[in-house]
Amino acid sequence: MLKLHHLNHSRSSRVFWLLEELGLPFEVVFHERHPETRMGPPALKAAHPIGKAPVLETDDGAIVESGAIIDFILRRHGNGALAPANDSPDLLRYLEWMNIAVSIGTNPIMLKVYGLAAGLQGTEFDQRADAEFAGVLGFIEQSLEGRPYLLGDTFTAADIQVSFVAELARVLIGIDAYPNMAAWLLRLHARPAFRATIEKGGDYAYAS
Repeated sequence: MLKLHHLNHSRSSRVFWLLEELGLPFEVVFHERHPETRMGPPALKAAHPIGKAPVLETDDGAIVESGAIIDFILRRHGNGALAPANDSPDLLRYLEWMNIAVSIGTNPIMLKVYGLAAGLQGTEFDQRADAEFAGVLGFIEQSLEGRPYLLGDTFTAADIQVSFVAELARVLIGIDAYPNMAAWLLRLHARPAFRATIEKGGDYAYAS
């Protein structure tokens, strides 16, 4: 049995959502952020030394990082769902999106968040974070032109991964300038598996 350590209002919702999309049985251990610091609880270190969510406990051990967790789940339990086959022409873009979501796409988010926390709003640091953010969001917007999902007509785990970038962008800077991305996010949040994630996993501050 898979066991997900789920932190409220965090990237662990992506793993929860993936498990719901696949219809897999799993156990959930709920963790709450500190109301003032917004940090995860020390109890997460009992699941993995890094002490960050999500953590997935498996028969092979515990694993952190949403991208690695999603890759593991799909390899072991996906049965070919939500990811292109190795010989698919979509594999190149799929792998790119999966990694953008946890690197190029997330870096400007963290710069923005840390800058705001440090009182740097409106400074050169903040403006550079906005410029980085705009580059990523522009690429997502362009990629969604005339297509419902990042890889075209097919919903994949890449949509789940990259959705967090769009969700944070909507909260931090607004996404009215990115109509394709805004429509895509609403489309994703209307999926039954996503709604089930909210119902079972608790409130999610970034849901539509």
